[in-house]
Amino acid sequence: MLPIIEKLLILQDRDRRLLRVRAEVATVPGQRQLIQSKAVAGASEYEALKKQAQQIESDRKKLELDADALKDRIGKVRAQQNETRSNDQYKAYEHQIETSQREISKLEDQQLELMERNESASKQVSIAASAYAALKAETDRQLTDLAAREKHLAAELTTATEARATAAAGIEDPAVLNRYDRLLKTKGDNLIVGVAGGVCGGCHMKLPTQSVVSAKGQSELVACPSCSRILYFTADMG
Repeated sequence: MLPIIEKLLILQDRDRRLLRVRAEVATVPGQRQLIQSKAVAGASEYEALKKQAQQIESDRKKLELDADALKDRIGKVRAQQNETRSNDQYKAYEHQIETSQREISKLEDQQLELMERNESASKQVSIAASAYAALKAETDRQLTDLAAREKHLAAELTTATEARATAAAGIEDPAVLNRYDRLLKTKGDNLIVGVAGGVCGGCHMKLPTQSVVSAKGQSELVACPSCSRILYFTADMG
């Protein structure tokens, strides 16, 4: 095998590692956002249930205050009724009292309904509180693990970048390195390929006989005429 091919294969290996690490690093923000979104959604659901329960209780207390106000009004009307000497006025006061009592009865029925709803809502809040606590503990753990992974990837990225630079420095011919870099941009990390069975290991097209012979001769860099990848040959390729 040509020494330059060996160096290019090493560089390709370093690039594969570097590209893999970069790809993993690129996924971290999305993973973090996904975890945070789950936590926010859980918190929102929990807060919504709490507010619903609080609103029910607030509505019940308002009904209670309204009923108390009507009871106070009944007390005042009764006092006025006891002081009046007019039979018609007495009946008018009695009508006011009966009307207020009916309103109080309606308000008390509504209070009972809200009390039942509040009991059900409180149970839901309790269940939601436990679920949210578990969710938060899990998302906190995931974020901690992700932060540790991000730190590890940062270190791995530094190492992979340095290893790639070292391998690239081993390519003495700038033209060859430029050619490699151009192929890397267009063909990805599979650009130095074998010719097993007379087929290009990159595009899998049948190679011309001369290309196979030249690759076997190992005296110069040979490119696939179909995809321009750099070809190499080893004895085990047959």
